[in-house]
Amino acid sequence: MSERKIIHIDMDAFYASVEQRDHPELRGKPLAVGHAEERGVVAAASYEARRYGVRSAMSSQKAKRLCPELIFVPGRMDVYKSVSRQIHEIFHIYTDIIEPLSLDEAFLDVTRNKPEIPLAINIAKEIKKHIREELGLVASAGISYNKFLAKVASDYRKPDGLCTIHPNQALDFIAHLPIESFWGVGPVTARKMHALGIHNGSQLQACSLEMLTRQFGKAGSIYYDFARGIDLRPVEPVRIRKSVGCEHTLEKDISLHSSAIIELYHVATELMERLKRTGFSGNTLTLKIKFHDFNQITRSITQANELTSMDKILPLAKQLLKEVDYESHPIRLIGLSVSNPKEERNEEDKEQWEQLSFEFKDWD
Repeated sequence: MSERKIIHIDMDAFYASVEQRDHPELRGKPLAVGHAEERGVVAAASYEARRYGVRSAMSSQKAKRLCPELIFVPGRMDVYKSVSRQIHEIFHIYTDIIEPLSLDEAFLDVTRNKPEIPLAINIAKEIKKHIREELGLVASAGISYNKFLAKVASDYRKPDGLCTIHPNQALDFIAHLPIESFWGVGPVTARKMHALGIHNGSQLQACSLEMLTRQFGKAGSIYYDFARGIDLRPVEPVRIRKSVGCEHTLEKDISLHSSAIIELYHVATELMERLKRTGFSGNTLTLKIKFHDFNQITRSITQANELTSMDKILPLAKQLLKEVDYESHPIRLIGLSVSNPKEERNEEDKEQWEQLSFEFKDWD
């Protein structure tokens, strides 16, 4: 495992940086991609805006309070997708073993690379240079012998970062890492870690496997391995779709049962359209609710038969909604997703990662 060479590339403030590149008058100014209206949400923020505390997924109203000079621009997803394809063309100069995580980040396995460059850090430098010179954008890169450490390394010196974690440095590096920096540790898990006296990698390293699995279930064994620099997952060029979902931010917070059912029906209808379009099927339905105060919860149910029709999905969605107290906590957002596809159901290693998937998507 220590002989692998993996690079994680993460574009810096991708959407906002594309807008500043294409509109020179916005450069150096606090910028948010999104809509400024009352129900708007920040999709991305420039580094100038982040200095004021503006972050993605923040309400536009709060963002404007933090930064009165904040400039909002509408998103251009078609442009971002096009730029992402250009970035991947640069990746393919060096390797075809590329695992995209989103439009703006990916893992690359360069153990054996096309130009036969011996040092992964030199490949990362070249990729960063290509992206800057050809696309006018800035990327951060992390290099290590596994995916976990490569991703940690890419976050370490942002923006325009370049960091290598060598095998003989890994345990010491991990020991000083804040627990929030561990992949898969979202806000909820971080609070539970803190309550257990775990604030950094060193304290996590001191925990036994038995204790971590008792506290965190199957995810505990993953945290145990990460604390010891172990991550055996390969870079997967073709990623299997694990879920299909959609969500609606409502024009007004709702607390009436009739209103909630109507909105749930609209979300379920869109979910059905996406399932038909993608050909995806799964056995687990998940309801996501975000309340007026931005706290959020998820509720899931798994059936023996695949969820392929409205008459199967909508009754389950209503059943999950009954578990939610929204009369005293008005709803701001409703989401539905189908997951647990048949081809993954009996694969133990993938099952472990499903438990973490919500936190990776900021559902924690």
